[in-house]
Amino acid sequence: MGMVLKNKPSFHVRLFLTLILLLGLFLIAFLIFQFSREKTYKVERLNAQLQVLNSQLSHHLSDTIVIDSLLQQQRPDLPEDLRVTVMDTAGWVLYDTEKKILLDSFTNHSDRPEVVLTMVNGSGYTIRRLSETTRKEYFYSARRAGGFIVRSAIPYSFTLKEILKVDRLFLPVMISFAVIISILSLILTRPLGRNINRLKKFAQLADKGEPVQDIGSFPKDELGEISNHIIQLYSRLQQTKKALETEHKVVLQQKQEQTLLKKQLTQNINHELKTPVSIIQGYLETLMDNPDIPQDKQRVFIENCYKQSNRLSRLLNDISTITRMDEARQIINKTEVHLNDIIQDVFLEMAKHLQEKNIKIVADIPPDTVLKGSPEMLHSIFRNLTDNAINYSGCDTIFVSVTGPARNFYTILFADNGIGIKEDHMSRIFERFYRIDTGRSRLLGGTGLGLSIVKNAILLHGGSIRASKRHGGGVEFIFTLKKE
Repeated sequence: MGMVLKNKPSFHVRLFLTLILLLGLFLIAFLIFQFSREKTYKVERLNAQLQVLNSQLSHHLSDTIVIDSLLQQQRPDLPEDLRVTVMDTAGWVLYDTEKKILLDSFTNHSDRPEVVLTMVNGSGYTIRRLSETTRKEYFYSARRAGGFIVRSAIPYSFTLKEILKVDRLFLPVMISFAVIISILSLILTRPLGRNINRLKKFAQLADKGEPVQDIGSFPKDELGEISNHIIQLYSRLQQTKKALETEHKVVLQQKQEQTLLKKQLTQNINHELKTPVSIIQGYLETLMDNPDIPQDKQRVFIENCYKQSNRLSRLLNDISTITRMDEARQIINKTEVHLNDIIQDVFLEMAKHLQEKNIKIVADIPPDTVLKGSPEMLHSIFRNLTDNAINYSGCDTIFVSVTGPARNFYTILFADNGIGIKEDHMSRIFERFYRIDTGRSRLLGGTGLGLSIVKNAILLHGGSIRASKRHGGGVEFIFTLKKE
């Protein structure tokens, strides 16, 4: 089956052969019709000539001597070996130019085809019939005149055959035209064949799901428009398919990353929770196993347990905040928020700690700084930045300024003039549970999630954040928040 398909002629060849077949059938039918029509015309013309003679003789049918005289006078103008027969309407011969045959020897001619036609139509002819009298073939033409029938006949000789012969010159002319038309058909069908081959190549590529390569251009006609439209639809389908595959890969990669992050987060949470729980458990076991410990040491143990429980509470709160951010990125309830009110609330909330560390605030916040966002998350941004500055920077001044909006974004600067952050830590400070000074951070109750919460909250508000060294000492955070 494969060999049959492989050796099958192309569409162009099959179309060309079909056209040639139709042309050949048309040519044969036309030639048959033309030859038949030409022969009929020549027969009718010969019959008309003989009918003229019959008409002339019909005026003298009663006098055979006059008929002989007329035939002798007009003999040079008449066909060679012309034979004339006169009979009555009953078919009996009354006169015949064949003098050597006696009239009594003639049989009745009423059944002769030309006689039958003449009796019905008034005239008739037979192209080729064998005479029973002379045993020769004749062309007969008869005419009725009153009670008589006059019939003229010409022997069906070589001369008559040439007269009735069809003109053969017409055949090579038609064949020449057929060849010319065939060549034109081959030339004119070639573009259609090429277009069909292009469509075939496209179909093969589409069947394999491969991208459409350079298969050539189509003509500006109905077939070309349909072909281009089909290819455009296929190209769009391929683009959509690629986009979906890319999107699927991205989603899959994101899911894998989220799974990995959740796994890392779970491990980090377990590790971070173990420390305060172990410390609390150790102090409590010591108190239970040693009831005689002095009151001052018991108080120290209880105070340490309280500190670790506070640290544990903060850790759980931060983990809960991170989890909500990861799981509710698209369902955050945003309302109109005055940013200066949020920042002032944070500083009032942290006022006691600021006073204890003798830290002053330098703020430049326009009163009309309004945006759409989550008040709780915006509060957590400035609360965690302030808390980090108080606990770890060693600064005496915190700087906060807001500019914008530019291109629908506010730009916020939050900085301190403390000890700053080393360059090798700068790229990792927003990672979850990352601490610059692990021992000091844990001693102060830090969870390592503060700056991660800040970054995620900013991202949820359509912004971005970066940290760098501040000119004059300290560190500065520059981030953006989307207005709408």
